[in-house]
Amino acid sequence: QVQLVESGGGAVQAGGSLGLSCAASGYAFSRNCMAWFRQAPGKDREGVAASEITGKPRFVESAKGRFTISHDGAKNMLYLQMNNLKPEDTAMYHCAAEMFVDYRKRLRVDEYTYWGQGTQVTVS
Repeated sequence: QVQLVESGGGAVQAGGSLGLSCAASGYAFSRNCMAWFRQAPGKDREGVAASEITGKPRFVESAKGRFTISHDGAKNMLYLQMNNLKPEDTAMYHCAAEMFVDYRKRLRVDEYTYWGQGTQVTVS
């Protein structure tokens, strides 16, 4: 059974940094696509960053230059380093995984089968 467990969320002031982690288990993620999504209250879930271990990462425009995604296939871990956080980054952040996702679709919610429960990020 595939499980994704996020950690590392919290409260931070604007301009600060947070690092999120996602531990994956249940199948080999070393060559699969993993991504971070977020959902703020009253808003749709949106893709933030996606990584496939043999390809280049993809970011939503608002995260470019501030967020970094890394994918450790050997440890089945996905990370999101968030710098220069803004109040509009406040949301529940979810990790997602899928066997394969076309690069152009890697920030689309409906491309992913496996999801974690999320970790809250609050920026004030």
